[in-house]
Amino acid sequence: MARAPKDLLQGTLDLLILKTLRLDPMHGWGIAKRIQQLSGDVLTIQQGSLYPALYRLQDRGWILSKRGESEEGRAVKIYRLTAKGRRQLESETASWELMSMAVNQVLQAT
Repeated sequence: MARAPKDLLQGTLDLLILKTLRLDPMHGWGIAKRIQQLSGDVLTIQQGSLYPALYRLQDRGWILSKRGESEEGRAVKIYRLTAKGRRQLESETASWELMSMAVNQVLQAT
């Protein structure tokens, strides 16, 4: 069985966060858990990576946050994708698909 990658490629975390928020607005811990769940427990996002990425995406205008409550009643920031973020997600998804296809071609070369 293949080992899980220790670190995500640069920019991949941004893409995963944008995609996750395309599905539903949610708080940071929820984003990390959703990525882990959707990846079949292969990808685990640490807080030390997640929150700087969320701040960076917010600074770029790709996501917005507002105060809300978690399911447990705790005060949290709820993040949602902006129209600019949706456009960025489309662009980054196309780039990822091209890069992934190219890497697969190299790996399958005989």
